Amino acid sequence: MKGIILAGGSGTRLYPLTKAISKQMLPIYDKPMIYYPLSVLMLAGIKEVLIISTPRDIAAFEELLGDGSDYGMKFEYIIQEKPNGLAEAFVLGEEFIGKSSVALVLGDNIFYGSDFGNRLQKVAASENGCTIFGCYVKDPRAYGVVEVDENRNAISIEEKPDMPKSSLAIPGLYFFSNEVIAVAKNVSPSIRGEKEITSVIEHFLNKRTLKVEILGRGLAWLDTGTHESLLDASNFVEAIQKRQGLYIACIEEIAYRRGYISKEKLLKLAKPLLKTEYGKYLEDISKQPQSKVFLEV
Repeated sequence: MKGIILAGGSGTRLYPLTKAISKQMLPIYDKPMIYYPLSVLMLAGIKEVLIISTPRDIAAFEELLGDGSDYGMKFEYIIQEKPNGLAEAFVLGEEFIGKSSVALVLGDNIFYGSDFGNRLQKVAASENGCTIFGCYVKDPRAYGVVEVDENRNAISIEEKPDMPKSSLAIPGLYFFSNEVIAVAKNVSPSIRGEKEITSVIEHFLNKRTLKVEILGRGLAWLDTGTHESLLDASNFVEAIQKRQGLYIACIEEIAYRRGYISKEKLLKLAKPLLKTEYGKYLEDISKQPQSKVFLEV
């Protein structure tokens, strides 16, 4: 399976913060926002990632992340000229995806929870149909909403409904079979002029190949679409890291614990960061007994 991070858009709801910088470059406590969706793909076992962004911002992502070799991975980059909808990611990424299955994660979504990595790996192992997630929220009207029956089978999908049929919002993380490329090509733009991801998901719903993973109380999902939610996300990450002493979305740590990079490589990555707590954390990880390297992250 391959992965796509959609890190485009104009970020107008966060102006003036995003007038000169990509939203996905903004800090969430101690690291750039894009580290969080990238860590999700890494936890799923995905090592080839395509990053889609705007003509203005694509070079900054390349400078930040490089070609992926620092993390034992492979990164590619492509420009989305205009925000034409999430489903366009599969059209733009057709050559990158090839004959593989693919996961799409939005660049402004943050996930955190125990055993989440193992759940992601199980979902990524399936190459059939589509798997989405359902997350309980107090007010789902601002999101896509999935309705499920008593056996957790999907019944309906709605985009930002005025009268939601359930409290299960659909976060920006989707797993698809290779069929998604053809489906996305045939999706007609909505009244907003965008190729909606909901239309793609509905195709798999109608074929009865849509699976829904319910995220329960033990998993946090945060989006960062407003100044308040941006601050909330930073405060959340700070609280967890200071309380546990374990970092969220530390891509160097994940690469090391998953065996993508060696201890020597980890220390090399830590060296220019040693004036920060982040760099010291990486150095501390390298000193742990080898038996602890493959702990869940």
